[in-house]
Amino acid sequence: MDTQSREVNLDWIPVSGFHLRKAGVQFDAVRVIGDTGRRLVELMDHMTGGEPGPVVVDVSGRWCAYFLLPAGSTVRRSWPRGALCYNSARGYDSYVPVPALAGRTWPVLWRCPPVAADRFVHPVLLRSAAITLFG
Repeated sequence: MDTQSREVNLDWIPVSGFHLRKAGVQFDAVRVIGDTGRRLVELMDHMTGGEPGPVVVDVSGRWCAYFLLPAGSTVRRSWPRGALCYNSARGYDSYVPVPALAGRTWPVLWRCPPVAADRFVHPVLLRSAAITLFG
């Protein structure tokens, strides 16, 4: 995808490199590691016609995917084993790596970059896909 031609202006996306962002402020996140995470990204990509919402991958060490959801949407919702939620509801801070839209960001990359300020991964769709995939 040509990220240079898109005009996405989100203040939580760094201009260069990658930064850690506190979950539960601009977004919640669900992290899924390894091959299960890869399969879930592919399933969500297929289910949404290639636009599942923003998904960040970390390719250092053990590969993992962070699905970015609307802030507060992972709270009070049961998630299948293997899906780790990042939000601000449990009384502790958790952080998610967020890469710039262009330039060197390795090992944190956009698998599916954001396309609009209010466009996130749909929590019900992600949860359903995860339950289907995880069994």
